[in-house]
Amino acid sequence: MFHVKRCAELTQLLHQAERLGVRLTASAAERLLAYESLLRERAIPKGIVSAKDLPRLRERHILDCLRAVAAVEPVDRTAADLGSGAGLPGVVVAIALPHLRVALVERRRLRVAFLELVVEQLDLRNADVVQAEIERVNLRVDVCFARALAPFPETLRLAAPLLGPGGRLVVFAGEGSQPLPERMSGWRIRRMEHPVLEGAGPLVIMTRQ
Repeated sequence: MFHVKRCAELTQLLHQAERLGVRLTASAAERLLAYESLLRERAIPKGIVSAKDLPRLRERHILDCLRAVAAVEPVDRTAADLGSGAGLPGVVVAIALPHLRVALVERRRLRVAFLELVVEQLDLRNADVVQAEIERVNLRVDVCFARALAPFPETLRLAAPLLGPGGRLVVFAGEGSQPLPERMSGWRIRRMEHPVLEGAGPLVIMTRQ
């Protein structure tokens, strides 16, 4: 019975990802299901993820974070998830894109311990847990992800030193959040909408020029 249920969950997740334009391997989908279980069994009891998200854990977090895969270019090799928390979106992106090296930047020890557990249990070899204030991180990456990090001006201030020319900041603009600028000197800005995911705000992708 467990095997049948697991196969159904795997098929459902593969279909849900495809609706978002993301093609997952079966191995990646298995890892995402295992990660979802860790969020449910470890992150929620510790208060790292809100208990009110439990009924919609996959849609609210796993699928929402999968949207960021479309913002990664084939030439990208490095990324940073700023204020990673429970690994959202960094762990999800690292699972979906094994060629991408993802730094999970988080300062709080409880969250760092959870991220270390995730990386170990999922054997996630392309993810590195970095315990540090974002301002003190010595990285240069192709892409930065920011989800529920800070108001936009602060998010841009934190990410800018990590990005060279052509580098991108991917901001999850939450539903009902303040609108982000459509033009900004030195940056090219575009928005990605995902109408198939109810309640999700747009992704705003800022490319440094």
